[in-house]
Amino acid sequence: MRQSFLSITILLILITDPLGNIPLFIASLRHVPKERRPEVILRECLIAFLVLVGFLFFGEIFLSALNLSDDILRISGGVILFLIALNMIFPGTGGKLVEDEIEGEPFIVPVAIPLIAGPSAITYVMLLMKSDPSRALEWVGAIFIAILVTMVAFFMSNKLKEWLGPRALSAIERLMGLVLTAIAIDMLLSGLLQYLSSVQNL
Repeated sequence: MRQSFLSITILLILITDPLGNIPLFIASLRHVPKERRPEVILRECLIAFLVLVGFLFFGEIFLSALNLSDDILRISGGVILFLIALNMIFPGTGGKLVEDEIEGEPFIVPVAIPLIAGPSAITYVMLLMKSDPSRALEWVGAIFIAILVTMVAFFMSNKLKEWLGPRALSAIERLMGLVLTAIAIDMLLSGLLQYLSSVQNL
């Protein structure tokens, strides 16, 4: 079924998880002077955008070099996404991408990668391009909006944490985790079906 631009954008926002990343983002910039933070946010979001667009257009070349098929990409992406979703619902039980506190000013790691452009987001954009290369500009637009939402969330991180409080942020993250769990299972099952079908045709 052809997915709409809106649904793809929403999924990318869920995968990048801007609200869930706020506590880790605040911890990462704890040692950065306040006047430097806007520049750091812009830089890290730009790097994350370029990384995702790079994998969108050149991910297939990378996969070919490693001799990896689409079904393997879907299965591995589903597993990674499931672990991250599990950690969102039950903190400490799934995949944790970064430490709670970072010394000094972050550069690329851990904010741009893997906090924003994590393995699940990278895998997902690669699958998008494989599913319909003719819509490449739409995929770039979806990535841009997802990064823009993340950037706004990071700029407002302290206020959002004040307004919503840790409990509300935790509840939102768990809700997003539930949605991501369903997406992860769908990716995993479709990858397994593809793989089993290719094995049977050998």
